[in-house]
Amino acid sequence: MQNAEPYRKLIIAFSIVVPLAVALLFRVKITGYDFSFLPPIYATINGITAVLLVTAVMLIKNGHRKWHERLMKINILLSALFLVMYVLYHITSESTPYGGEGLLRYVYFFILVSHILLSVGVIPLVLFTYVRAITGRFEAHKKLARYTFPVWLYVAVTGVIVYLMISPYY
Repeated sequence: MQNAEPYRKLIIAFSIVVPLAVALLFRVKITGYDFSFLPPIYATINGITAVLLVTAVMLIKNGHRKWHERLMKINILLSALFLVMYVLYHITSESTPYGGEGLLRYVYFFILVSHILLSVGVIPLVLFTYVRAITGRFEAHKKLARYTFPVWLYVAVTGVIVYLMISPYY
């Protein structure tokens, strides 16, 4: 069993720096580039992530540890790819206001705000869960994964829902 302690400070730093950097980059606007094609791509990445998360859980429950591990690494890679595309789009494009009205508007903003807040919180959850696995602390990994999985799945699914709800207003 490998020592997980060296990862602890790095994960905490990363979990603070990434959301702050994303928030700061929202204030940066770079003109002359058209990345308007990215939202459906990163929404699709969220959808794929959701499907792969569920698949990975089913695999581990059926004893397929190696396939579970592969899918989880792919999910982490997809999440990083999502983040890069998301930031690239938002630093080159104006934010799209939601145009819905009535109850649907409140539903949209509830989903959006919960998605954003949980997307910040899922960063350390995913990384601590992953480190517990790669360091061979499988019981601790399993305990934390019980919380990480539903939060990560919620973030992935609501990312798709937010896109579908705002896409008519692009």
